[in-house]
Order: sequence, then structure tokens, then C-alpha cells
Amino acid sequence: MRAFRHKTRHTFGRRARASIFGLFIGCWVAMALSSVQTSPLLAQQPPAIATLPAARVVLDRYCVTCHNQNLKTGGLALDTLDVSRPSANAEAWERVIRKLRAGSMPPAGRPRPDQATYSAVASSLETEIDRAAAAYPNPGRTSTVQRLNRTEYRNAIRDLLALEIDATALLPGDDTSDTGFDNNADVLSIATSQLERYLTAARKITRLATGLPPASPVIETFDVPLFLVQDDRQSEDLPLGSRGGAAVHYYFPVDGEYLIKVRLRRTYQDYIMGMGWPHQLDIRIDGEFLKRFTVGGEAKGRPTPASFASAEIGDPEWEEYIRKADDGLEIRLPVKAGPRLVAVSFVRKTWEPEGIPQPTQRGSVLSNDEIYHGNASVGSVAIGGPYRISGPGDTPSRREIFVCQPKRRADEEACATKILAKLARRAYRRPVTPRDMQMLLGFFKTGRTTGGRFDAGIQLALERLLVDPDFLLRIHRDPVDAAPGQIYQVTDLELASRLSFFLWSSIPDEPLLDLATRGKLRDPLTVAQQVRSMLGDARATALVNNFASQWLHLRSLANVVGDPVVFPDFDDNLVEAFRRETELFIASTLDEDRSVLDLLSANYTFVNERLARHYRIPGVYGNRFRRVTLSNSHERGGLLGHGGLLALTSYPNRTSPVLRGKWLLDTILGAPPPAPPPNVPDLPERGEGGKTVSVRARLEQHRKNPVCASCHSTIDPLGFALEHFDGLGAWRTADEAGNAVDATGTMPSGAKVEGLAGLRELLLSQREQFVGTMTEKLLAYALGRGLEYYDRPTVRKIVRDSAAHEYRWSSLILGIVESPAFLMRRSREAD
Repeated sequence: MRAFRHKTRHTFGRRARASIFGLFIGCWVAMALSSVQTSPLLAQQPPAIATLPAARVVLDRYCVTCHNQNLKTGGLALDTLDVSRPSANAEAWERVIRKLRAGSMPPAGRPRPDQATYSAVASSLETEIDRAAAAYPNPGRTSTVQRLNRTEYRNAIRDLLALEIDATALLPGDDTSDTGFDNNADVLSIATSQLERYLTAARKITRLATGLPPASPVIETFDVPLFLVQDDRQSEDLPLGSRGGAAVHYYFPVDGEYLIKVRLRRTYQDYIMGMGWPHQLDIRIDGEFLKRFTVGGEAKGRPTPASFASAEIGDPEWEEYIRKADDGLEIRLPVKAGPRLVAVSFVRKTWEPEGIPQPTQRGSVLSNDEIYHGNASVGSVAIGGPYRISGPGDTPSRREIFVCQPKRRADEEACATKILAKLARRAYRRPVTPRDMQMLLGFFKTGRTTGGRFDAGIQLALERLLVDPDFLLRIHRDPVDAAPGQIYQVTDLELASRLSFFLWSSIPDEPLLDLATRGKLRDPLTVAQQVRSMLGDARATALVNNFASQWLHLRSLANVVGDPVVFPDFDDNLVEAFRRETELFIASTLDEDRSVLDLLSANYTFVNERLARHYRIPGVYGNRFRRVTLSNSHERGGLLGHGGLLALTSYPNRTSPVLRGKWLLDTILGAPPPAPPPNVPDLPERGEGGKTVSVRARLEQHRKNPVCASCHSTIDPLGFALEHFDGLGAWRTADEAGNAVDATGTMPSGAKVEGLAGLRELLLSQREQFVGTMTEKLLAYALGRGLEYYDRPTVRKIVRDSAAHEYRWSSLILGIVESPAFLMRRSREAD
């Protein structure tokens, strides 16, 4: 269970990753790096190719009626475009290709070619555009300045100073670009208000890392979400035989005395829940038992009538106890500095209480029912201190920073130089210069003088280092002699950063930086070895926690809410299980270097007891997640059956075929529908005459508006296929209105889709489209910019090449690393 410091407290889960990625790397990267050369200016065009009469005939018959010079529907006139040389106007023709591949044009109701014709025309255009792109690659250009986003900053601090930080509490949030990722350079500028937060963060971080004590004791409170039910073991970080509670990962700044105080969950009348009988509460640090408290069962006098707390109060002594029973749940104790796990949990009772079984308490009821004879729950854990300090301690951060300790004052500058040169090289991601060292040593001397000790000087120098533009920003510089619009290879040092921020969302490590500094990174075999090593490193979990979570919108799971009337079983335990299931599933496909098609077709998933109960999977007990084989592919299998993704695309009280269809088009098929026109009426809550009807019937009524029908004819059939899943992703056979679920849909092409199995079959029959979408998302994430029309040939080449390797993760990642877009850059055009 995660505790919350007013916002979610995130921690980085480290684990070893099995490395299977070396199978194809060597030959792929060797070919890529040996073939990429500096290209002429992009204004040059290849000679015209032979006319494509078949393509022109198809376009004239089905498209030119609307897309002509007079109407210019969608800003596109196909009657004047030269189909014999599509590379001369690749931007317009790439728009045509996307529509053809998606089968979204001509609109529903208009004459349409068959699927073979769609494919033939699109392929002929792609072939000629790709041929021109191979001869004259355009790698594009990222913004010159790219600030580290919050995730990258957190990971950089972790790798530089061996310190885990809560970046959400220290830094403002990052904007998300149109690509769906927050590492896009276009949205990562830096403003004055942000710089002030970075200055404050640098001071806090460096004082913590160097072991300088805070100016005064501080108290941090970690709240437990109200809708998190605490009837079972909450986390693998808590002991066996425990119930509820919280596991808090906390960094104790110095050796000293600290306070740990527990506050129990209350109703909105401030009544502590579950005080009708005694509970045993344990506190541990790093698994070591510290103290056991008994709380509850000692109230005197007449209690308030059950569930009538707001209407009538109890006797004064009862009221006093029920509000203050947890006042003594605190301990003071000496704690060694460094990262520790503070665990607070109840001893689990294995017997069932007597009496009449009561309904399960969920949703808003948890805030107004004292559950007098139910389970008490932890509301928050506060950690305060240090109150008495005994020393800086021996922490991972201090061991990483203080690689030497001067014995005399005369030795301090030499030791400081050694410390700061090592850290500055990693932080700046390049060799340090004499000017760098002069600046840092100046701050060291100032800190040494004002702080009166060597450690204080190092702290101030590191504080300056963490606000240096060379740390906070990735600055992409063109060669000084580059002509406007010239294509050039990025330097070895830039390539090292591109690799590390792509695969780790962090700074390069020392081996990678050393190779780049010596100019050896571009060697094909060396790159192969480094990519293999990086993908096998625990830091590559960033591809799951950062890339995949944004691609699939997992970060929005925190906003999922189930209406307690419709979904009385909803709780935050389920939402957390949703998130963990998808993360573990994607990580397994990455660890095992599976085909990315397994994301759609896999016959397994990961569940704990809470999620297994939701999915009706028997024989799973406890909070630990484990891999299970799915026996019914019609109900579960692949991402499309994940409850979290289905809940994300629903409303709190019902499903939404529109949201699910839009999510599929955007995330899985790479064909996002246009934004709805203004003043579109909302979906009616009832059918004609006020009758209670299904969502499908109401959408059919909605589509009678021609303005709505143009988009909904593509969106709705995909969403209908998932109607067997309710608003929280549980399997159902009847909809909200009590009618039998109809999970069929008809695409504009006439293709029939029925249920999860039919949708999966449709997507796998167009596997290149799904792999292409994944490649687009992964490439945009790797480059830190949105993709343009000139990137489409790169995407298609990666997809074609990976087909021979069953579209494995490694083939896509290597295709990106070897592409001109990753290895090269275009200089700024002339003003």
C-alpha cells in the first residue's frame, strides 16, 4: 500500500531484468551506423518516377469529388497533386496514406473501394515516398533547449547522488504535449517560477544527501487514501499476519531521535472508526519490531446510536474516548540516517465476529459511518525530527559523494576537486572544463567559510551544480560550421544522452559516458553492447513506468471513481491493483523480449486476491501479485481485457463506447478521430419518450444527427465490442438497463466486430497498423518531439524490418536507435 504526502508518494522499484535483447542487436546497429552519412540539403528531390495510373483512377473516382481545388474539403485538393512523384509533396500524400490505412475515407454512406484497393494505393504511395526518404533522409529537429522533466530530474538525482526523492512534492508538474508525453522539448521550457522551485529543491536535496541537519525539526505526514479498505494485508512491505496500515519509505536525514505518530481513520464527525473492540497496532522500521499498541474497546458510557452519529451524541465520556483514543499512538526513538521503511499495521484476527452480517462499507459511506464494531484503519503516519542529533550517519548518498575525506585543512581543496569533478562530469554529461571547476570550487570555499566545515562547502557547491543549465537542460547545439538546413550526425556525447534518456529517463552512467568521451560510442559493436546492457539494467523499468504509463494513460487511474450506488464494491485497492496489473504485464513482455503483438493476444495476466475476485478467477489469495494463465480468451487476454484501461474509458456510473472507441483509435490504431464540432448535443440520458434504454440505443439516437454520424460510425463499433465489460472492467451479460449485452459493431468498411475476441481478431488481422502505432509512440518518446510527415518513412521501415523478428520489443527499440532520426539532426533553417 502506498502512503500519500498529501499527494501520491512515488518510489522507484528496482529489480533485475532478464536480458534477451542481444539476439539481433549487433548486425542491426552495424548496418545502421555504417550507412548513415551526412546528407545534402533537403531541397534536392529524386527524379520523377513512372506514372501510377491505377492510383490516379482510384483517387479520381472516390476522393476528388470532395478533395478538389474548388471545395478543398479538409484543406486538401487531390486533383492538382502529382501522383507520379508523391515525394515532391510528401506532407499531403502522407495525410492521404493515413486515411487509406485507417479506412476512414470516403465517409460512411459514400461509395468505397474494397480493402485490396485501399492497400494497393497506400502501398504504391508509401513505396515511392520511402524510396526518396532513404536517399535523402530528413531526421527532423528538436527544440534547441529541453528541460529535464520531473521524472528525469528524480531519476538523475537517484543516479547522481544515490538519493530517492519525491519530485512531485518538490517541483511543479510538467505539461503534456500533443504526443501524449511529458518529455517533449516543445513544452519543457523553464520559467522564473519554475527556477525558484528548482533552487529550493537543490538546497533541500543537497543538504539531505550530504548529511547536513535541518535547521529545526520537521514533521512530514503521509495520508492513507480514504477509499483504501484495510481489511487484509496491504503490501508486501508489511509483515505476514498483518492487516491494514501503511508502509512509508522515508529518508532520515541524520543519525538522531525521531517521532513516529499514527492517527487512525475518522468519520466526518471526527469519530475514530472501529473503536467498539480492541485492536493491536505494531510499528516497525526495516522489519524490526519496535512497539505494539492496543487501541479500542475501552469506551465508557452510552454510545451514539449506530449510523445516527450526526443526529444524537453519546455520553460525554464516550464522546471523549471515541475522538481521542489514538492520542497515545506515538514513539520516540533513535534512528540511523538513510533510507528506511517505516511499517505500521494491525495484527490480523483470523476469527469472524458474531452478530448479523453487515453490508460491505465502500464509497462515501466510509466517511460517515463509524463502523463501531468493525476494523479500525490507519488514517495517517507522521514522522518528525530530528530532535537530538548524533551525527551525519553513513548513508548511500554520503558514500557516493564523499569519495575522499581530508585529514588536514590543507588537503581539503584537492579532495573537493576530486569529489566535484566526478559529480560534475555525470551531471553535465560531458567532460568538465577548468572554468566549471573554478566556479564550483568558488562555491565550495564560500560554503566552507560560512558553514565552518568541509561538508558544508561540498553541499553549497552541489547546490550550485544542481541549478546549472548544463544539468537542468539538454541543449542541442548545431555545429558552428553547419549550413542552414544541413543534416549532420549528433556527437558521441549527445548520442549517450539520447540513449540514456530514451531507455532510462535519466543521465548516462559512467561506462556510457566514458565511451562517448573517448569517441568510441559510435562503433557499431560498442553501441550493440551498450544497448543490450542498458535494456538489461533495472533502470530500464522507465520504459514501463514512464513510456507505457503515458502511452496507455495509466497516470489517469488516480482519477477513476466508481459510483457507490452502481458499483458498491469499488475501492482504491481495486484501482491500485489495476495499475499494478498493467505495469507487471507490460514489464513481462519487455523482460522476455516478446512480440508486441502479445500485448493484444497474451493468455496470461497478473493478479492479487482483490483483482482476482473482480475478474472471478478462483484460487488466488493474498496481496501478492502472481502470474495466472487465463482459461477463457473471450473474457480476458491482452491489454484490451485489463480492468484499469476499461475503467479509464468509462464514466463513474456506466460504460462509454465512445470513450473506449476513441481510446482504441488513438492509442491502439494510431488514427485519432477529430475533435467534436462545437455545440454538439450531449448523449440523452433516456430514450425516446423518456424510456430507460441501453447506451447503444441512445447512441443510435445520437447518430441520427449527420454531424455526429461522420465520426461515430468509426468510433462506436469499436467501443461496442467491449460492452461485455462494465464501467469498472468486470464481465457482465446484462447492461445498465437490464438488457442482454449486444457487443456487436459494424465498421464503415462493412467488417463485423463482435466482443473482445472479435475485436482482438480484427486488430491482429491488421497487425502492421498496431505495430506502426506503437512504433510512432515509442519514436516520439525517444526523440522528445512530435512526429512529422517526414518521420513516416522511418516508422514504416522499422515496422518492415521488425516483421522478420516477430515484432519483438528489441526489434522496435533497435530500429529506433539505428534510425537517422535518432542518430542525426537537421540544423536550423535560415531566417
